[in-house]
Amino acid sequence: MLKSNFKDHSVCIIGLGYVGLTLATVMAGIGFRVLGVEVCDDILEKIKKGKPHFFEPGLEGRLSNLVKHGKIHFTKTIPDAWEGTVFIITVGTPLGTDGKIKIEYIEDVGRQVSKHLKRNDMVLMRSTVKIGTTRNLMYPLLKEAGVDFDLAFCPERTLEGKALIELRQLPQIVGGMTQSAAIRASQLFQFLTPTVIRVSNVETAEMVKLIDNANRDIMFGYANEVASACDSIGISAIEVINAGKLGYVRTNLPLPGLVGGPCLEKDPYILAESIYAQGVEMKMTIAARKMNERQPLMIAEYIKKQASKIKDFPKNPEIALLGLAFKGQPETNDLRGTMARPIFSALRKCFPTANFRGYDAVVANEEIETFGLNPCTTLEAALCSTNIAVILNNHIAFAMMPIEALFEIMARPSFIYDVWNAFDARELSIPEGCGYVALGSHGMGKLPHA
Repeated sequence: MLKSNFKDHSVCIIGLGYVGLTLATVMAGIGFRVLGVEVCDDILEKIKKGKPHFFEPGLEGRLSNLVKHGKIHFTKTIPDAWEGTVFIITVGTPLGTDGKIKIEYIEDVGRQVSKHLKRNDMVLMRSTVKIGTTRNLMYPLLKEAGVDFDLAFCPERTLEGKALIELRQLPQIVGGMTQSAAIRASQLFQFLTPTVIRVSNVETAEMVKLIDNANRDIMFGYANEVASACDSIGISAIEVINAGKLGYVRTNLPLPGLVGGPCLEKDPYILAESIYAQGVEMKMTIAARKMNERQPLMIAEYIKKQASKIKDFPKNPEIALLGLAFKGQPETNDLRGTMARPIFSALRKCFPTANFRGYDAVVANEEIETFGLNPCTTLEAALCSTNIAVILNNHIAFAMMPIEALFEIMARPSFIYDVWNAFDARELSIPEGCGYVALGSHGMGKLPHA
């Protein structure tokens, strides 16, 4: 727990999305005096009542308790009279329609902090940014305050669904504008996690964040390329990958699947934009991203092709999309960057007269409806009389579903397309008129007779 005489006892966290609110909750829980700043009125109203605006295991209980006991406070702007010493910037950095990072949110916050910056305050950048942003954008903005201050970049690297745990366990990368800033930031984070890794400068810390996510995207992209190759020759990519890495540590390829989310859909582009300015093209990084972005259309076209071969397949099929959040494990209700959107769009083009419904174990029905789907409250309701069901994320509800019993309530003809290979078609008892096929295992699938 935090020592009462620690000089950086009071922190102001600006931007209370997934990154900011989880950090604020953990820091308040270990004794920091936390002021959270959020400009969105709807979000601010909820969190003032101790209600998070997104699902994260354990978050609501902790936040509610902290609010109840006055250990965390929220406001729309930085108060003029705030006397704390640390500002932590966690605002979002989305991509614009041109594929370039939008920096206006960072700029706005930098100007706000500059107006409230006091002598010897510390500013910690935690938003994902283009390399050089801390030094070339934030530092000049803060210098307008006319006082001495410390500045460091300390990237967030937690996994949605495990944020409260990983904030207390993962090593924290710290890069300072000066050595003293790096040491000071390290001292603060040592109250959160047992391991702090100081790197040479802010650019190195910025690069670590982008490389972490680009590397994951590249690995997933290669796995999806392997899936396409295996499908083309009728073998199972799942068998190839699992057999190849069993007891063989030099092969550590993930399974194929849909790759999106709020980080992987944009961080490779931010990395490429950063480095392109130096005359270097991140060709492998962008190739993997493009491969992952092509998956929805490839899947939709395959489904259409197979449906067209099935005798008596209806012209107005019932299609269920299962798992709309961008991932299923750890579970989340986050729809940012979900690949269900491009899958839905591609399927609507392939099946323009179809009726679409949606089910997710975590996402609220009103959000499913906003998505453009008829919401289903249960998996059984989603599959009842359905001609095509597409499993889009790896939530445990799909891996554990009684698939052979659920086949019985589906329409005839019908089939399930599983992006995540929860089952092996060769081991299923599939009734006449039904089918099951999975990404990377097309040759092993079973479909209704043509």
